[in-house]
Amino acid sequence: MTSATPSSPFTARQQRGLAALCDTFVGPVRPPRERAEDPTGFFARRASELDVAPRVAAHLARALGPADLTATGRLLDGLALLQLERMPQRAREAVVVALRKNSPDAAAGLAGLAALTAFYHYGSVGPDGRNPNWLETGYPGPPPVEVASPTLTPFAPAVSAGAVTLDADVVVVGSGSGGGVVAATLAAGGRSVVVLEAGGFVPEADMPSDDATGFERMYWRGGAQSTVEGTLGVLAGRTLGGGSTINWQNCVQPPEHVRHTWAHEHGLRGLDGADFQGDLDAVAQRIGITTSCSDVNGVNQRLFDGAAALGLHAYVAARNVDEARYSPHTAGHVAFGDRSGAKLGSLRTWLPDAVTHGARVVVGARVDVVLTAQGRASGVRGRVRVGRDALPLTVRAKTVVVACGALETPALLLRSGMGGPAAGRFLRVHPAPAVFAIYDRVQRGWWGGPMTAVVDEFARVVEGHGYLIEAGHFHPGLTAASFPWASARQHKMVLAQQAYTAGSVAVVRDHGSGCVRLDAAGEAQVSWPGDDPVDRELIVRGVADMIRLHAAAGAKEIYDYALPRPVFRRGDDVERAAAAARDVPLGPGGRVPFCAHQMGSARMGTCSTTSVADPDGQLHGTRGVWVGDTSAFPTAVGANPMWTCMALARRTARAILAAG
Repeated sequence: MTSATPSSPFTARQQRGLAALCDTFVGPVRPPRERAEDPTGFFARRASELDVAPRVAAHLARALGPADLTATGRLLDGLALLQLERMPQRAREAVVVALRKNSPDAAAGLAGLAALTAFYHYGSVGPDGRNPNWLETGYPGPPPVEVASPTLTPFAPAVSAGAVTLDADVVVVGSGSGGGVVAATLAAGGRSVVVLEAGGFVPEADMPSDDATGFERMYWRGGAQSTVEGTLGVLAGRTLGGGSTINWQNCVQPPEHVRHTWAHEHGLRGLDGADFQGDLDAVAQRIGITTSCSDVNGVNQRLFDGAAALGLHAYVAARNVDEARYSPHTAGHVAFGDRSGAKLGSLRTWLPDAVTHGARVVVGARVDVVLTAQGRASGVRGRVRVGRDALPLTVRAKTVVVACGALETPALLLRSGMGGPAAGRFLRVHPAPAVFAIYDRVQRGWWGGPMTAVVDEFARVVEGHGYLIEAGHFHPGLTAASFPWASARQHKMVLAQQAYTAGSVAVVRDHGSGCVRLDAAGEAQVSWPGDDPVDRELIVRGVADMIRLHAAAGAKEIYDYALPRPVFRRGDDVERAAAAARDVPLGPGGRVPFCAHQMGSARMGTCSTTSVADPDGQLHGTRGVWVGDTSAFPTAVGANPMWTCMALARRTARAILAAG
């Protein structure tokens, strides 16, 4: 057998099978009946014309373990032996359909390969910064922008004897919404602070403009990941500034009933009072939370239209924006950072504040364990990138703040043998099913803020839980990858109408939970069984209500993201379409929601068996180790979590200062 090339995990024969398969998913098809020509080449274009197969192979090499790569290779071997590349398009598709019917394992693998093919075919760019498929949709691509000047320069640690050793009063692991606030507050309070960020520093001038590069460089494990059960797609940031660098900027205060629950059932004293409101207000002032830069594009306007027609409450979302740098022409391109500098996340606020007060910010620093001596924190140990080398890293500090996100924070605690029985448990994710609709007019989802409308009518519909309905960022690649493949023509016919499409998500305040465990290599492994009956009910109801909203707004066709065919066409019975949402099972082969909010996996509380940290954020039983990110949330917050996270981090930082 031919050996694999250095750039691919597959043999030459397997690579032939992969190339043929990618061209099957994105192959030449007839244009729509109403026109005889294909002036942009959209319908005739094959995946091979954009070198999609090598990109898919490289992605699989990064994302899959040895066993899954071997299984994928066997599937590709079979396709190569069938000489798929010599078959006409219709015969190729017949082979794929037959494989999906006859083997659940093959069906799952083919679904993943179809998604990756679509992602790179529609979401990557060439040397000119454009993708030729965008011509058909009318998407102009990211506009020119006056690039903002960097607000900080990461600290370059000195190397001694092939290792890096630093000393500080406090080491903060993570630089996102929580870590940035903690670092700034403690540095301003006179503490010597080192911030360690596992991701890289992407200055505004280098921030990507396309899905393929953006997800690879700035997201956890290179983009959308799956839970071990395949029930959920997971998106999280991994870059300087964390999630606040790549989020969609919707700023929502924690609901009053959630604050009351956290204060009175979980022991977070004062969380429902003036002190914590002061933390929220201080955060709002520093990151510029305002509605004055919440221009409403067509996607968001359709939510307002549908809500008005149905008599539902909706409001204009507040966003964290530098009004002096804001432009609606660049505001819709913020998922991979904001080249204009108008997004006031940790990268442009808290981290520069911390550096001004003497903090040292180190990027490319992966922490393996928290160190202790005589029952209290003594620092951290890990590795740091210096040039091309990964060198041993030790930071000696009597205070350690773990703020590396609700996926990596529990993993770090578990590797360190601390956190007690609750470490990694009670993971909340805000599962978000999606619906999109095609309208008669261009929706311009790339103009204005991506998320400026919020329908909150359903925030408390089942046992105090519910969902917010919001719009989504315009992602050519991610949208294409999320839409199920039934045939090349069906897929292309829908994606050709992206400019006319308005997508929405139902952000569910989950009632049940998942967990974070360690795999054999000591890395975070995310589990979310999705078996809680309240969560299942809310997900279905969220889909049904989004169908009603889009129908009321005048949609021509409506798609449930779990299905390749429209569930509603103008003139259909909308209640029948809404009721059909219950027919789609939750999980692989059915409905797989996304989550971009992870919380609760190292939560605060009074009981050391059901919480990791005390109500101020310090670990039960380990003095000097604190949790400073969304991991500390006692339950799901039920709102976009950045504002709450920053305010809680400020509260915890005040407790650290008070502890001396």
